[in-house]
Amino acid sequence: MANIKTAISIEKPLFEEVEALAHKMKVSRSHLFTLAARAYIQNHKSRKLLEAINAAYSDLPDIEEEKLMAQMKSNHQRLVKDRW
Repeated sequence: MANIKTAISIEKPLFEEVEALAHKMKVSRSHLFTLAARAYIQNHKSRKLLEAINAAYSDLPDIEEEKLMAQMKSNHQRLVKDRW
């Protein structure tokens, strides 16, 4: 995969933390930024997926619907009780 050079501006304290962590991990700053960007993107995708899952399950039946379904189930059982 081709690499693309880019220039970014960050605050000096953050740069110093990045520099120290890259040194500790024995990787280049570029590699550390790549790892951080990938992790951030994956985290963002995971959050979006979680939001979609939560939205899908947010339409659960309320108490009134639960009661109605219980009544329907009871009525159905009574109707088919001796037929099977």
